[in-house]
Amino acid sequence: MSAGNLFVIAAPSGAGKTTLVGMLLGQDPLVRLSVSYTTRPPRPGEKEGVQYHFIDIQTFLSMRSRGEFVEWAEVHGNFYGTSRAWLAQHMAAGEDVLLEIDWQGAQQVREQFPGTIGIFILPPSIEELEHRLRGRGQDSDDVIQRRVAGALGEIRHVDEFDFVIINKDLQTALGDLLAAVRSTRLRLPRQRERHPDVFRFLESH
Repeated sequence: MSAGNLFVIAAPSGAGKTTLVGMLLGQDPLVRLSVSYTTRPPRPGEKEGVQYHFIDIQTFLSMRSRGEFVEWAEVHGNFYGTSRAWLAQHMAAGEDVLLEIDWQGAQQVREQFPGTIGIFILPPSIEELEHRLRGRGQDSDDVIQRRVAGALGEIRHVDEFDFVIINKDLQTALGDLLAAVRSTRLRLPRQRERHPDVFRFLESH
């Protein structure tokens, strides 16, 4: 059995990444989402094991010291990490795995998995990004300003990714995301791995 594809999706806060990922998972049952560990508290509506595994800082640091994370990062004062064992298990089973992480984590993953496919979600403008952050009604003005400043820094890493999706219209962006995932599966090397009998037959005639 061939190993599954590994996708990393990154975006500045407020670009619509989480919404798009949720819609992608609803339309493409072949993709499995890796649930990261984080030390930040749950936001309203978030559940343990669904959006994140919520743990305290000491537990996170202990896991990190044991090498249990394939990637980890500190973002806005909170730690995030991806389980190495979970990722290896599901990719070995031939499943396509998606990591919803930041650009720092994407760099770490690419170092260990050179075939990783990177997808970056951009807002149509910084002004629209700030408008979306304010529309959440969850953060203070100071936090929003820090997130906007952080977004500018994150966007500078967009050229490290294979696909870039501008989320101006949600349905259009979803179509683009589906296209990026599906086109990756259709690459010749992947098709040869997944359908060896077809290619053996063709090459013998």
